[in-house]
Amino acid sequence: MTIEARNQKPEIRRFFGISGLRSPRFAGASARRAVSGLRGFTLVETVVIIAVTSLVFITLGVLLSYFYKTNSYALEQSTAVGQARKGVEDAMLYLREASYGNDGAYPIKNVATSSITFYANTNNDAVIERVTYVLTNKTFYRAIATPTGNPPSYANAVTATSTMASPVTNGASTPVFRYFDKNGAELPEPVDISEISSVRTTVVIDVNVNRTPVAFTLSGGATLRNLKNQP
Repeated sequence: MTIEARNQKPEIRRFFGISGLRSPRFAGASARRAVSGLRGFTLVETVVIIAVTSLVFITLGVLLSYFYKTNSYALEQSTAVGQARKGVEDAMLYLREASYGNDGAYPIKNVATSSITFYANTNNDAVIERVTYVLTNKTFYRAIATPTGNPPSYANAVTATSTMASPVTNGASTPVFRYFDKNGAELPEPVDISEISSVRTTVVIDVNVNRTPVAFTLSGGATLRNLKNQP
């Protein structure tokens, strides 16, 4: 009976699948060998990876900042040019319609290289306004004065001022206003107002003189239709 019991033990172990079990000590040693085979980054490798990653992010940040500033400047310049274009067109429109004031004043009141004052109907009513365009501190302004009283007087006129262009960077050799006689010849200073037949306006726009794109120049001309000295 004893012999039969010993012979049955291997069969029982095979039946339950435990004949190949290893001891816990042996399994732990195998796990330690597996873990030790996975080598981590050294200190030098870690420093190099951090440095390269930082360099990539810094470079990317610089590029993004550059493109943002460039596009922002281009947009700002484009906006300023658009505003100036409307300002020049506005001035030419009113100059063409220059006429005698409600008080009988001559269509052109006074002129200079950076300003002009004249009379015109700016809103299609029965009132003739006094209109002034002037460049002051790199800003091109328009002032419209509406006469008051009966008979109309410009002495206490209500004035509305608007910004037509900025920044305007005309140099000394580029006057905002130039004046011509009926033959197309430019009038020398001091300009004889009675000889003015047409006016030319030039506005130079440059948001930042130290950066590209370069300054943008807008020009326009107007013939004063209602003057008696027209050819």
